[in-house]
Amino acid sequence: MPIQLRIPKLNEISFDGALIWFSEMQCQKLPFHPEDDLAEIIRIADDKPTFLKQEVKEIRFLMEKLEKGIDHEQVVEAAYPIFLNACGIQLDA
Repeated sequence: MPIQLRIPKLNEISFDGALIWFSEMQCQKLPFHPEDDLAEIIRIADDKPTFLKQEVKEIRFLMEKLEKGIDHEQVVEAAYPIFLNACGIQLDA
């Protein structure tokens, strides 16, 4: 039986597409900062990896696609408000 991955589909290679994708990752309770090593992110509750090996590969593939379509700084900028929200930090509007 194939493993069901939790990673949402990236629908558009653009700043807005990245923003939506990072938001969907947060909705799946899988927020991450794009400059972190996915393989080293652990859950505090049980000290286990947040992402399965297959998920790490999928996210890295999607991140490469994003960074070919928009530059690295735009990817980080899209992730920034989502990541802060996941940490409980609200940005001023």
